[in-house]
Amino acid sequence: MAASKPVEAAVVAAAAPSPGSGVGGGGGGGTAGPGTGGLPRWQLALAVGAPLLLGAGAMYLWNRQRRRRETGGRGDASGLKRNSERKTPEGRASPAPGSGHPEGPGAHLEMQKWKEVAQDCTKAVELNPKYVKALFRRAKAHEKLDNKKECLEDVTAVCILEGFQNQQSMLLADKVLKLLGKEKAKEKYKNREPLMPSPQFIKSYFSSFTDDIISQPTLKGEKSDEDKDKEGEALEVKENSGYLKAKQYMEEENYDKIISECSKEIDAQGKYMAEALLLRATFYLLIGNATAAKPDLDKVISLKEANVKLRANALIKRGSMYMQQQQPLLSTQDFNMAADIDPQNADVYHHRGQLKILLDQVEEAVADFDECIRLRPESALAQAQKCFALYRQAYTGNNSSQIQAAMKGFEEVIKKFPKCAEGYALYAQALTDQQQFGKADEMYDKCIDLEPDNATTYVHKGLLQLQWKQDLDRGLELISKAIEIDNKCDFAYETMGTIEVQRGNMEKAIDMFNKAINLAKSEMEMAHLYSLCDAAHAQTEVAKKYGLKPPTL
Repeated sequence: MAASKPVEAAVVAAAAPSPGSGVGGGGGGGTAGPGTGGLPRWQLALAVGAPLLLGAGAMYLWNRQRRRRETGGRGDASGLKRNSERKTPEGRASPAPGSGHPEGPGAHLEMQKWKEVAQDCTKAVELNPKYVKALFRRAKAHEKLDNKKECLEDVTAVCILEGFQNQQSMLLADKVLKLLGKEKAKEKYKNREPLMPSPQFIKSYFSSFTDDIISQPTLKGEKSDEDKDKEGEALEVKENSGYLKAKQYMEEENYDKIISECSKEIDAQGKYMAEALLLRATFYLLIGNATAAKPDLDKVISLKEANVKLRANALIKRGSMYMQQQQPLLSTQDFNMAADIDPQNADVYHHRGQLKILLDQVEEAVADFDECIRLRPESALAQAQKCFALYRQAYTGNNSSQIQAAMKGFEEVIKKFPKCAEGYALYAQALTDQQQFGKADEMYDKCIDLEPDNATTYVHKGLLQLQWKQDLDRGLELISKAIEIDNKCDFAYETMGTIEVQRGNMEKAIDMFNKAINLAKSEMEMAHLYSLCDAAHAQTEVAKKYGLKPPTL
């Protein structure tokens, strides 16, 4: 199961999973993926129940979106109509007992004297710590005063008191958490130490390309036509070429030395400068340094004399980078340019198909996967992801006959490509969505048999145990196994943190989120993780001040 496709990195923003296994196989951290209207993930870090237990990947997002539609449209029960008369848990209407009557805050609110509003609301809360209207008004005042931390604590208390049933409160919490996350991530990310992903992650990344010269074995595809019959010369170049030395390190999985060797080739303006620029840019992207990667990609793309495969690959990777940065127009332009200059390149259509899924353009995604399959009939990944796209289309349209056809398509893919872990992984998610938990578990077992070092699969299987059997111990055991296999798996740390929040273990949850933050591969992913961590911090403070805690697992 591919650990991270380039486009899939886009899933790390806002409410989507972190890069993981294929379009739908990743999990954990991440920007809007399919169905961006799902429940905010900060809520998963506060509220107990179904949202966490629904599995992972795109199916996870779609179910959250569906539940929000189902629970958010109940009128007085949970919608905005309820905001006009907030009630405390004791059932009293908004006015607090005694002298904490909110006439003062209301008057100041009209005059927008936010500091005075906060002070008056504080007096009311001191008299009644569960006075929802005063807490919410103070949260709004803190928002206007740019006191984000205080605003978050107050609105967290309100959300807990209201049982996460009031959209206005939840939207304010979501807004503040995103602002806090962006602020912290901007500072942290620019000073972060670059971190090389695990070998499994890197190998899975390169496995998603078939027309990528730089990922081929040494000396395969690197010589120009006139060099192909000059093996002796090529071997001599190998001794002095930084690029070919970097390729040797790739084969040895000695990834930390690749960027420096590529730099030697580039500084010497060597024979393989274009290849070295692309390989260096690729590893800059892998360590999360998009700022350093972009000039190298730009240079390769502008080299008209360079091999067209190199230029197309650079466009795919730059397009994926733009998508990760939430610039879909620039991303689409790069993928279209790649298709124009190298129309026979199957990678272009494969990765553009994934982009189209993220943009919710499913019909176009299927067309791209079909073209990839036409060019590369043996592409198991493209065929599995085409089934995923068809399932997504059927699921969104609530078309039962098309759902069954898509499920049959998955069966055909795993029969035709029994060694493709991605096929089993995507099928497992569809089975989970259809509540065929036993069979989904079998599919994850097949993934593990094929790729025992892929930590992401263990996280998905662990989440399945929670949804299927409510077996918390087994779920945590599997996620702990993921961390044991790959201590750089941010998805595992994030998932563990979210579960620990729901168990009420705030200290451990915050520790898990901080570990995930240090492993974040993009500023957006880091911002999302800070939001989860801040939500846990806020709950800790609310528990101390008011004794308020959501239900726990």
